[in-house]
Amino acid sequence: MKAVTFKDYGDASVLEINEIEKPTINEDEVLIKVAAAGINRPDILQRSGFYPPPKGVSEILGLEVSGKVVEVGKNINEDIIDSEVCALLTGGGYAEYAKCHISTVLPVPKGISLVDACTIPETFFTVWTNLFDQAKLKEKETILIHGGASGIGLTALSIANQFGVKCYATVGNDEKKEFIESQGLASCINYNREDFEKRFKENNVRIDVILDIVGGEYFQKNINILNKFGRLINIAYLNGSTVKANLLPIMLKRLIVSGSTLRIRSNKEKEDIKNSLIEKVWPLIESKAVKLYIDQKYDYINVKSAHEFMESNQNMGKLLLKF
Repeated sequence: MKAVTFKDYGDASVLEINEIEKPTINEDEVLIKVAAAGINRPDILQRSGFYPPPKGVSEILGLEVSGKVVEVGKNINEDIIDSEVCALLTGGGYAEYAKCHISTVLPVPKGISLVDACTIPETFFTVWTNLFDQAKLKEKETILIHGGASGIGLTALSIANQFGVKCYATVGNDEKKEFIESQGLASCINYNREDFEKRFKENNVRIDVILDIVGGEYFQKNINILNKFGRLINIAYLNGSTVKANLLPIMLKRLIVSGSTLRIRSNKEKEDIKNSLIEKVWPLIESKAVKLYIDQKYDYINVKSAHEFMESNQNMGKLLLKF
């Protein structure tokens, strides 16, 4: 099969298209003929040498795919063969075939194309487990999403709106601000023009939950604007993970500061998230109440351009590779 590979860590120029062996599945896995693979920030980090795959996991990039099941392990009912699915992977998605444990294989929601479905798993799993399992986000609460125009950001805003949450977001330019506000998803702050902490304090807005991908100097600002019993959830540290901060607000307001990664979780944990998504979110996708925000679709041979576009921070929504 053809796959995107790289020999050395570096920028997008290290990515190559090569012929390699198809994956061999075990008794609890399926083999998927890949229609498309989602592109995510962890792919960039892994390619750059900052996010190595867990032991025993494929070194090929790609944490989510969509396609048709062509082979199943002996513990799996053969009725799933030829089914159209999307799947959360631990790696190996940038290829013509990918293997996946059955616990994170999902049906493609009705009304969603097979190609577009590849953008669901990583983003929706991440949003659901962080906002609803971990942060216990509730109706009528207020949330702030940093990086609101990212795939994670737009998904978080879209789902939170459907659960009756008041939404705010930070973005890096006016085009992204106008896009999010035109969709009715959130009130936005362009962080290059305005200090979000100052804005919220001046308007006496208190935030119950913050989903942060930035880190760095945002940490102090985040805990300063959180409401009593607020929750700060960190899922990335684009501006660095080392900070000097005054932690007194955490005590005085009884805040919860947490973080998580998805890739290293057990199959059972991921299956629980999958079941919640199918029950609570799939109906919202199928009714078009929750949208998939896809910015660009690339043929896999143009993977370098896709990575460069993501690294330029221009995208509003997800990027994907078609196979």
